Amino acid sequence: MLQSSYSHDKIEAGCDEVGRGCLAGPVVAAAVILPKNFQHDLLNDSKKLTAGVRKQLDSIIKQEALAWAIAEVSPQEIDQINILKASFKAMHLALDQLAIKPELLLIDGNRFTPYQKIQHHCIIKGDAKFLSIAAASVLAKNYRDELMENLAQQYPGYGWERNVGYPTGQHRAGIQKLGVTPHHRMSFQLLPIQIELF
Repeated sequence: MLQSSYSHDKIEAGCDEVGRGCLAGPVVAAAVILPKNFQHDLLNDSKKLTAGVRKQLDSIIKQEALAWAIAEVSPQEIDQINILKASFKAMHLALDQLAIKPELLLIDGNRFTPYQKIQHHCIIKGDAKFLSIAAASVLAKNYRDELMENLAQQYPGYGWERNVGYPTGQHRAGIQKLGVTPHHRMSFQLLPIQIELF
């Protein structure tokens, strides 16, 4: 069972990002503030859930959360500032949008750039430990998956409707055959051996 909160009295926002290891598309982050007594048996790390369960949870989280927000950083900016900084920036942008200001941030992972002097805790595999981080992971993944599925209709041949931009064989075969799109991260190794793509 995931924990409902880290502290007894502070307003906590759980933060998570998705898409860090992708070759295409933005990195997306979400921030979620849940009620202290929130519980849901199905809520867990989004990677452990089926698409159907994630969609079901998406509407529950948005209805029950005290505040939630989603933000993205583009492939072009990822190339400019690097993926780690882009991940932190996406989290900051999501936090900027929250209707309630948190007093404590629960961050999935082991590193974070401090945000507005608000206390934070980095929690490795936090999306499998705290409900607010798990909720953020669900919202971010649903948002990004849908975005990449829509882009797959504009840019067929890369398999984004299935791989959502991750480096699968089909995705890399598409790059080799069709070249790159405006949504590819040019600073990433798009093929195992970089060839004349550009």
